Amino acid sequence: MAIDFTLTTDQLRVQQSAREFATEVLAPAVREADAEADPMAGFQRTKEAYVEAYRRGIAFCMLPTEYGGGGLSNVDVILAAEEICAVDPGFACTILVNGLGLMPVWYWGTDAQKERFLRAATSDPRGEYIVGYAVSEPAGSPGGTANFDSPGAAPVGISVTALRDGDDYVLNGRKYWPCNVAGWDGNGANASIVVVRTESGRGGTDGLSAIMVERGTPGVTYTLIDKMGHRLTPNAEIVFENARVPVDNLIEGTRGNGDLLINRNFAWSGPVAGIAAVGVARSAYEAALEWAKTYTAGGASPIINYQNVGYVLGDVAARIEMCRYFCWKTAHYMDQHDYHGELIGAMCKIQCTELMFDAVYKCMQVVGVNSLDKQHNWEKLLREAAVLPLYDAGNFGMQRRRVHGVLASPDFDPRALMNNTFVNFTKAMEVIDTMPGYEEAPLVPAG
Repeated sequence: MAIDFTLTTDQLRVQQSAREFATEVLAPAVREADAEADPMAGFQRTKEAYVEAYRRGIAFCMLPTEYGGGGLSNVDVILAAEEICAVDPGFACTILVNGLGLMPVWYWGTDAQKERFLRAATSDPRGEYIVGYAVSEPAGSPGGTANFDSPGAAPVGISVTALRDGDDYVLNGRKYWPCNVAGWDGNGANASIVVVRTESGRGGTDGLSAIMVERGTPGVTYTLIDKMGHRLTPNAEIVFENARVPVDNLIEGTRGNGDLLINRNFAWSGPVAGIAAVGVARSAYEAALEWAKTYTAGGASPIINYQNVGYVLGDVAARIEMCRYFCWKTAHYMDQHDYHGELIGAMCKIQCTELMFDAVYKCMQVVGVNSLDKQHNWEKLLREAAVLPLYDAGNFGMQRRRVHGVLASPDFDPRALMNNTFVNFTKAMEVIDTMPGYEEAPLVPAG
């Protein structure tokens, strides 16, 4: 059969290995780490688990074997990610961002850059190597990056600049929300890929490129963000003040195409965010089902024997299955199309994260008021589920707009995904739903 949902022996091994790591290594650290008031202290409580993930080949499982990575297919990554996300999707996000930071080097870097950055990541004897990915910028007027591709003049869109000065680029500006960039001690990841404007006088998608900023670069400071969810992944503000980065750190194939990097990266992470939602909902569903089979609410028998409870949990179980297979389909599509899936990746992320948020809340309704008691895990599950539609190129801010841009293209084939044919994503698809003429509008001070 061309379609077979039975996992191979190797896929079952990947799934089981990830499950063992998540339950035996990660789970014991999650509760106390999540409860830490200081986000850096909470993140640091996961370091031992991260080092073990590195040792087991999980931390850079998405990179090709020729550079020391795990060589997992996108489908394999999804299988492993569900198991880790069922325990803590924030920790899984830290691993995901290693890929977001280095896969563009694999796609677009020179041979020397691949050897330099990919090999360093996979050969750390201490197992602590961590990589950041920096796109988002602070909200304000103007500010933020949901409309990073708006065709207006600067300062519309991405405003961190990288101007050539001899053998260096000089970076100035701020990023807000990038993950992993502060590293384990707040002084920087080993390396971070940063989308910058290399032509300061142009706005929108013009003149965007990606450059690697290494730990210890003078003029770069980091401040962690205190978040309600995904507390075990470190998001930060970065400030660049005349930070000098060697010209050789500019990823050559991204020169003038940083916009396409953003869309390709967030397409790749779409099914990972989708399967994160599946993992969170799976944990909620299994806990609610166990509760319903043992809790009577003062009645004569457990509440699973009442229609409403059975129907709700049946619907939740069906949604989990639907979303899991959508993630598998999306990952399989990307495996077949050179890690491109700008349309299907966005669709998958939108639908799975929103359906699964509702699924988690329905499970809480089954448990009732007891789900508010923090001795149980419901509060954390709800916080994590709430993050997923909002982050990783928010569903409203960027993901739906990407889908719209593809569908509106004159040559779009509405049966392309059904037929598993390649959907090319172009710059012409990027500017839809942005705000032309924004540069003429009066700027209202923030606050």
